[in-house]
Amino acid sequence: MPEVKKAQPTGGGPGGWTRFVTARPRLTLLVALVLTALAVLAGSGVADRMGSDGWQDPDAESTYAIEVLEREFPASQPNLLLLVDAGRAGVDAPAVAAEARRLAERLDAQPGVDGVGSYWQTGSPALRSKDGHQALIAARIDGDEKAASAVLERLTPDFRGTHGPVEVSIGGPLAVRHEMQTTIQEDLLRAELIALPITLVLLVMVFGSAVAALLPLGIGIVAILGTNAVLRGITEFTDVSVFALNLTTALGLGLAIDYALFVVRRFREELAGGAAPRTAVAITLRTAGRTVLFSALTVAVSLAAMLVFPQYFLRSFAYAGIAVVLLAAAAALILLPAALVLLGHRINALDLRLLLRRRKAADHEAADREGADAGPARPAGTESGAGWGRAAGLVMRRAPLFAVATTVGLVLLGLPFLGVKFGTADDRQLPETAASRVVQDQLRDGFPGSPGGALTVLAEGPATPGQYAGYRDRIEVLDGVARVDGPVTSGSGARTHAYFTVVPEGEGVGAAAQRVVGELRAEQAPFTTSVTGAAAVLVDSKDAIGERLPWAAGIIAVVTLVLVFLLTGSVLIPLQAVVLNALSLTAMFGAVVWVFQEGHLSGLLGFTATGDIETTLPVIMFCVAFGLSMDYGVFLLSRIKEEYDVTGDHDHAVRFGLARTGGLITAAAVILAVVMVAIGTSRVTNTKMLGLGVALAVLMDAMVVRSLLVPAVMRLTGRLTWWAPGPLRRLHGRFGISEGGIPGTTAAAPGSPGPGGPERIPETAGRRS
Repeated sequence: MPEVKKAQPTGGGPGGWTRFVTARPRLTLLVALVLTALAVLAGSGVADRMGSDGWQDPDAESTYAIEVLEREFPASQPNLLLLVDAGRAGVDAPAVAAEARRLAERLDAQPGVDGVGSYWQTGSPALRSKDGHQALIAARIDGDEKAASAVLERLTPDFRGTHGPVEVSIGGPLAVRHEMQTTIQEDLLRAELIALPITLVLLVMVFGSAVAALLPLGIGIVAILGTNAVLRGITEFTDVSVFALNLTTALGLGLAIDYALFVVRRFREELAGGAAPRTAVAITLRTAGRTVLFSALTVAVSLAAMLVFPQYFLRSFAYAGIAVVLLAAAAALILLPAALVLLGHRINALDLRLLLRRRKAADHEAADREGADAGPARPAGTESGAGWGRAAGLVMRRAPLFAVATTVGLVLLGLPFLGVKFGTADDRQLPETAASRVVQDQLRDGFPGSPGGALTVLAEGPATPGQYAGYRDRIEVLDGVARVDGPVTSGSGARTHAYFTVVPEGEGVGAAAQRVVGELRAEQAPFTTSVTGAAAVLVDSKDAIGERLPWAAGIIAVVTLVLVFLLTGSVLIPLQAVVLNALSLTAMFGAVVWVFQEGHLSGLLGFTATGDIETTLPVIMFCVAFGLSMDYGVFLLSRIKEEYDVTGDHDHAVRFGLARTGGLITAAAVILAVVMVAIGTSRVTNTKMLGLGVALAVLMDAMVVRSLLVPAVMRLTGRLTWWAPGPLRRLHGRFGISEGGIPGTTAAAPGSPGPGGPERIPETAGRRS
């Protein structure tokens, strides 16, 4: 059979975008350098302006009750605790009591501090430890997170430490949040110091050339610095969580490196094929550049779905994710082409695998002497990927076996997630040695009741003492209620406020406490009631997420279906992409429950298992991991589609696509996994969970789903993979995003034979040099 000559995307002059980004490459890079320097200045100190809270629904009943209680009864919502340790003398010793009262008076006199109360003032048993050696001074620091943290920093040196016969430690929700914020900043710096050198080594291994390896790293740094500046600007208008900085680093390095890898790899292929540098850049932007843009859109949409949730913790990840994705794509499509034009063939300079390449060159020369046509010499990093092609062929020959075995294995890995229990983040997110965590552990183990686990019922409106008493009697006998204290009242007439403290049995945020929340809210009262507390916040948070989760999933699914259709022109491939992407996440969700909820490997990984998963974390992990899976899916599908448009041979196109992108996707996944694992070295459990979980998802997607499941499924669906009804084919012909926009060729319409006709094209036909 005669060889079918495949048209190459080398014809035609550079397009408008190519001329724009390469006309004045030095000026482009100079402007980028100036903007990056401005971004450094604008983004400096961004972490100090961020919060470490944001899990609550701002419109929920529990949030409303907290705001009213903070205003009307500051002492009811203390966020600062001074743990006074009297040692063997005991908290009731005269000298201890006198010193504790002096401390409370000093604290009460501090600006920004309100609602100071103590065991020595009230005699409440809840403020005294079981052994009588410790007791509490409680207070509330007013203001938002930033203002309250500033007051805490000012007070801590004066109150922590030895004061006469007592030793004072500082704890409470505010101290926990402040220490968590500081820990995250320190961990993020360490993660960057770990990830950057390892990433550079891996890039050198992928490209061989130190020059080529430095380009993706530079693009990643530009994206991170630019995103920090964007987040700094967003903090002027709304709250942003400090946790989002971890996503900035992870995606800034990971996606920028992905995009740069794809662009540089294609550029070097075109150079190896004999194209001039500017022509190679033009072809790269028309092919790999379009794929990068398309991939960035799909990832950005997945992250943007978090904007439908009311919690600013989730919305912060959307802010950071959208910014870093778009900046990474912009840098890869503007700065990188300009640099490639200037470098030209010097992209292969400083080859650190020179000895290996010389040996390969010698082998090629020997083959030439024996009459073999080895084709033009390839720079390192542009190999044809024959091993990936053979692996794809093996999978496709046994497609049913690989499809069933892989699917069953992924489903089994995800089964632990069926036992997930949702909870709230508390001090146990911090390491056991953290100062505020130590105080909270002592409260948990040494004080009566469940510190932080009590529910508060806010009562608004006029009421008589008898009505208060009757309501208290009714809620005291509710199933799961251990004790009811109060009411504490203030105001008069229509502005009367009161609150009851309800102590549930068992864990403060357990299933029983959550049932008590529902019973309290259902209980009739002669006044308006609102229930808050840790369990109430959890109930409201779960309700808010559950209500909006279908919208977020729907947005991701619909936009993914539309974008993949515009890329491929197929009806089936978008459905496959959504289902296979979802399957790639099962191992991550199963591992989250098995490791972080049930506590397996907790000693090795250095965290405290609490028996539940923070409610918002699975949402973040799904959006991030799904977007990254689509990133790799787009890289693979775009190359398969490009080949299918030219040859019309479905099986060959799948093998060719995997051969050309398998190594690239795996390298990108390993590099991104390194970055995520570096993030996962954090001492904060939620950050550790996010980093290690997404790293696992990325590796499973690249090494299992893209390498085994995708070629197996595409072999089973055959040429039907590319089918679309007539109206949709015409729609795609008019609006579709085609990487194969190659002058001088006519792309095969989906579902129709390519230039080779229905006849099968030999595996060797038209291989790109």
